[in-house]
Amino acid sequence: MDHINTGTLWFVIIALGIGSFWLRFVFTGLVGDREMPAWLLRHLRYTAVAILPALVAPQVIWPAATDGQLDLPRMAAAAAALTIGVITKNVLLAIISGAATLYSLLWLLG
Repeated sequence: MDHINTGTLWFVIIALGIGSFWLRFVFTGLVGDREMPAWLLRHLRYTAVAILPALVAPQVIWPAATDGQLDLPRMAAAAAALTIGVITKNVLLAIISGAATLYSLLWLLG
């Protein structure tokens, strides 16, 4: 494994910190005291709902643990979490049911 130059590493860390600060500042510092249009607020309401599936979907469809091959435990866990989430509207319960399904099937099939 190649070692990264310490100067390059610090440059990347600082640049990412500045970029992250700037993105937050644009919304809170520049736009924070203004009224936002209703259409924008409606779309922003769904941002949090989209984050968890966006993080989980690659691990369900192309899991590194199976070299990118679909497998029953991950698909069943995703289906269980989706079903429980839709029925109960409870994120924590959906996460717990998906995790329980995944680990139960991995244990049973493993």
